[in-house]
Amino acid sequence: MKTKLISLALLFFVSSSLFSQSFSLGVKGGANLFKISGKSFKDEFKFGYHVGAFASIGGGKLAFQPEVLFNQVNLDTATNFSQVYPNFNKINNIQLGYLSIPLLLSYKVNKLISLQAGPQFGIFIDKNKSLLRNGEDAFKSGNFSLTGGAQLNILKFKVYGRFVGGMTDINNIGNSDSWKTTAIQLGVGFYLT
Repeated sequence: MKTKLISLALLFFVSSSLFSQSFSLGVKGGANLFKISGKSFKDEFKFGYHVGAFASIGGGKLAFQPEVLFNQVNLDTATNFSQVYPNFNKINNIQLGYLSIPLLLSYKVNKLISLQAGPQFGIFIDKNKSLLRNGEDAFKSGNFSLTGGAQLNILKFKVYGRFVGGMTDINNIGNSDSWKTTAIQLGVGFYLT
């Protein structure tokens, strides 16, 4: 909790100092390679997608880039899932939808390359309904992650790749099996303004 507050305060001060310099909006989309660590899930990445919008606030070397992305991710449970959760048979093809809000600080190395890092807040909005126990959702409603990556800036286009490491245990079933997310995102963006 303390880390979240410090991150938000830091981003607020950086963004307020950069806001007066320049402002632009854009759209983006691409592929997610996503997995959940824990003994209940297969230790492999599965494909999904993300689409959304971003803003770029600031000029020169430093900018603040908040984003809003819809993510669709696919998962498979491990073969020992029914041993960990005896009330369930093996469940395949879990699909999750969540809204993520990355708050990135972007450092322009040169005209072509930017490095980005910051926190990301995720809200699960479409949880797989086949993973229920006593009416409770299997996944917690939110997820806090740390994000880092690089971006190529080519005229009004940008091509990016980033790593997203989940810091929150999203297991809402209540046993000792910790579920944490890991994602690699690859995509393309386009500045509208």
